[in-house]
Amino acid sequence: MAIVSRGLRIAQCQRRSSPMTRSDFGHAYQVGFKSTLRFLVSRGVPRDDAEETAQAAWTRGWERIDQLRNEELLATWINAIALNMYRRVARSDCRKQPLFDRSGGANVNTAAIDLAKLLRFCGSSDRVLLLHQLHGLTTSEIAREVGASETAVRVRLMRARRSARALTDPGRALRSAA
Repeated sequence: MAIVSRGLRIAQCQRRSSPMTRSDFGHAYQVGFKSTLRFLVSRGVPRDDAEETAQAAWTRGWERIDQLRNEELLATWINAIALNMYRRVARSDCRKQPLFDRSGGANVNTAAIDLAKLLRFCGSSDRVLLLHQLHGLTTSEIAREVGASETAVRVRLMRARRSARALTDPGRALRSAA
């Protein structure tokens, strides 16, 4: 008896040689979409991703409906498409890694590093004057510290700043000399 019913099913499948109609596929979609969604969620796919993947799988199935050999296996075929689509996306996503900002952020004081580098290139007398000014001393206080007049300190500070500026932008020194 089982052999007869199996043969009947095979004969019915072979007899129906017309492709699946739009209304047949639409009805299968209405019935099978939620089961595809449950299938993906049961495989560990997040719900939002599962909805998008299920929708895309049913669309892909519609586009390639002529490849379906047995209409009774439509739901299984769509589920396989959905699972393969999700695996492909998950595989490509694991290759992508976010780029993190490694510039140092607020923990690194780049201005202090640049200033230290600049002061190393200055002459010793210029370095002393610039450091006194950076520490907030006035020209009269600097004059007392170095043993010079206030006018001499102002002139020497102007020359020290000019030479420091030339060290940071060599092109500017050439333009001002011309």
